[in-house]
Amino acid sequence: MLNLQIDNSGVPIYVQIRDQLLRAIGARSLRPGEQLPTMRELAVQLKVDLNTVRHAYDELEQTGAIVIVRARGTFVAEAPPPLDGARQTKKIQALAQQAIALAVSAGLDPAEVAREILQLAKRHGAKR
Repeated sequence: MLNLQIDNSGVPIYVQIRDQLLRAIGARSLRPGEQLPTMRELAVQLKVDLNTVRHAYDELEQTGAIVIVRARGTFVAEAPPPLDGARQTKKIQALAQQAIALAVSAGLDPAEVAREILQLAKRHGAKR
């Protein structure tokens, strides 16, 4: 069972759910192919509106982190096939720009965030 926590930090609840699921997937606590709770189950567990969970799941599906299979369930997506050089570079640049924007908007130093990403990648045995 997932141990998601919702707080009153002012961050929208669907963003809190989305980000916690992304962290669990990134940390490999949730593995490719693993089934997630239904939207209704998660809404009941967190005591939030079903549409809030649906919003989080929809965003995760749009990014390719999860796959929603109607009448079967929601699953952590399999790793996508490797991108060619130019598409990979473009994707990396977009993610880096997004990380910088998120860091700055949270009042954080992007370089510190980059160092933490490198440390986490090393701990999780990510490829370079």
